Amino acid sequence: MHHRHPAYRPTAHRERTLRSPLGELEQTFLALAHGAEPLTLPAHLVCDEPDRAAWPVDRIRTHLAHPSTRADLREQTWREVVRRANALGEPWDVVAVAMTVPVLRRMLARLGRPVHLERAEAEQEALAAVATALRTVDPGVERLDRELFSAADRAVHRLVYAARRHATRETGAHAVPLDHLCSTSQADHGEPVDELTVLARAVQARVVDVAEARLIARTRLDGEPMSQLAAERGVSVRQLYRHRSAAEQHLTAYLRRRLESL
Repeated sequence: MHHRHPAYRPTAHRERTLRSPLGELEQTFLALAHGAEPLTLPAHLVCDEPDRAAWPVDRIRTHLAHPSTRADLREQTWREVVRRANALGEPWDVVAVAMTVPVLRRMLARLGRPVHLERAEAEQEALAAVATALRTVDPGVERLDRELFSAADRAVHRLVYAARRHATRETGAHAVPLDHLCSTSQADHGEPVDELTVLARAVQARVVDVAEARLIARTRLDGEPMSQLAAERGVSVRQLYRHRSAAEQHLTAYLRRRLESL
């Protein structure tokens, strides 16, 4: 049985001011490195002449990313990190994924992300891909770190491709923006109709349920972060994004039918 490191806390119970999945992971990682019992690795893994026997994991990560660090040192450090993640579980699985964060940030910054694809969703997809690759990667493969980064890169590009295809289908099918429906509803009913009224009518028509309408309203209209709602509902951010996407597809189809009937 693996014992949880005292500095580690599940994401759902961390403070809700964190802005992104990468940000949440980084906070947990730094807590592991600088808590009452700092999590360390042997410094000789990543440095030929270290100033002490063990370094906190964040210092290890800094040296991993430094251009002067030799490839063989990087290789042996990654092998040890992945070995611990698979053999020991928490908190080393968290550390292993967090070791990729600096590269993931650069990768996502260069990503040609469609406007309607939220950055947090891309971050969540990249982290999920790394976590999966950690469990399936061949520990003897050359450049173990590249295997993890490549898995994340493939995952986010699949997400972007799917988002673009979805946008193309919606555009071709005359997708109905919520604000446009409000003006249409005003002409139809002779009174102003706002977004919340549209959602309320969709609930009455059983197109979406109350929880789905609140999810759309709080994230799309009020701008609340998905991480906050995911923590409230006890689900992953990725699952909540998919839930909202499905609800919005039902809502769009309902609104399109209403427009066509006018």
